Amino acid sequence: MVYQASPTLSRFHRSKLFYRGIVGPVGSGKSTACCMEIMSRALRQASGPDGIRRTRWVVVRNTYGELKDTTLVTWLIWFGESIFGPFAKSEMTHRLEFKDVSMEVMFRALDRPDHVAKLKSMELTGAWVNETAEIPKGIVDMLGDRVGRFPPVRDGGCTWRGVMMDTNAPDEDHWWYELAENQAGKLTNWQFFRQPGGLLEKDGKFSENPLAENMAYLEPHYYLTRVEGKSLAHIRVFYCAKYGFAVDGKPVIPEYSDILHCAQEPLKPVGGIPIRIGLDFGLTPAASFGQRLPNGRWIWFHELPTEDMGIKRYAALLIREIQEKFPGFEFETIWGDPAGEKRAETDETTPFEILNAEFQRAGLALKALPAPTNDATLRRESLGNVLSRIIDGKPGLMISPTMKIMRKGLNGGYCFKRMKVLGDERFYDVPDKNKYSHIVESGEYMLVGAGEGVELVTAPRREKKPEIYTGGMVSAQSWMG
Repeated sequence: MVYQASPTLSRFHRSKLFYRGIVGPVGSGKSTACCMEIMSRALRQASGPDGIRRTRWVVVRNTYGELKDTTLVTWLIWFGESIFGPFAKSEMTHRLEFKDVSMEVMFRALDRPDHVAKLKSMELTGAWVNETAEIPKGIVDMLGDRVGRFPPVRDGGCTWRGVMMDTNAPDEDHWWYELAENQAGKLTNWQFFRQPGGLLEKDGKFSENPLAENMAYLEPHYYLTRVEGKSLAHIRVFYCAKYGFAVDGKPVIPEYSDILHCAQEPLKPVGGIPIRIGLDFGLTPAASFGQRLPNGRWIWFHELPTEDMGIKRYAALLIREIQEKFPGFEFETIWGDPAGEKRAETDETTPFEILNAEFQRAGLALKALPAPTNDATLRRESLGNVLSRIIDGKPGLMISPTMKIMRKGLNGGYCFKRMKVLGDERFYDVPDKNKYSHIVESGEYMLVGAGEGVELVTAPRREKKPEIYTGGMVSAQSWMG
């Protein structure tokens, strides 16, 4: 077996820091480097009392489909079953026994913060997070707490422990960018390595980068031959290794156009008109703030997305946001995901009950209620219907440019994932659950709670004028008026 690391990856291998990350274009050898790093560290593990070098690893990807189709394929190319032993498909685990080495490599999908629970019983030597741009920060944090535990201290402990990561360039609002760029030089236990892009861009044209790495193992003109037909965002992220936002799926809300529906200047709430809030629950709660103007047009001007946060903590955050950013404004009922009516097994309280109790404790006469429907098709059609309107020569919905997560979600971050099949393009019929889906769905709950979408299922009826209280409370109103 011969492995020759490129200059950037050589520096990655030499680093001894606890957290190490590689960002680079597709085909640059990132995944191979992480596979080799696992084996290298296993070979350098000190022998235990019985003379065996024991290590245990976890390899993380956002879905099991991605694990099987890409990550696992790369691993088995280098460490094939014919030489290193069979891969246990039912357990998604490869146990390698050779010479004095005994290593266990577990492949796990951990794409949502609630998946952190899967890690709590693991005793690991190290971890590899593949395509980290698709993984929440909470997963990486928990992995850091689980490594360095195998072999246990009584058997000699770990010679090396740590978390390695690789990814194509993420967006500028991703936690990777914050740590690698905004906090560069401030962190003592993190190190990020950035490979040269495969292409260079100048005046809108692309050329091959003479510094591109791993080219000896790719076909000639690998990147240039793939540019045609790709969006600029795709080329810049996957070929030039520039931070940015690229979509790989079919947008759930195709009616949205950033040019048409995004305002040129930040939007502010209009005085004298109640603010409406839509809310999506789960461990990644998100809220969107908007108003329906007297002529029927909508404006959305604020968002509050989160990651890895329970409803009680989120309630405190939401209350602070309302009090500090919108003092003096009136609020109508907050409409949330009807799944929030489900009672917890621990204390039998619902997210709505917790949220309303926190409002009362804070002295806010504000009420949160489940939206009248959770039908996904109706919610999407309601939003699409509003986006398709033109009222007084203006779009039926305008969004503030400050709502970055919402805009990216509507631009295709909230999408139907592409199926890996031959022939015509095919997509899953259920939207991908990610950080963009939560904020977009919060906007949908706002709209259906306000009566949008009624005409899609029944004859139009006049919406009853909401009862509005100073300080933000409204009594519960029927969705049908």
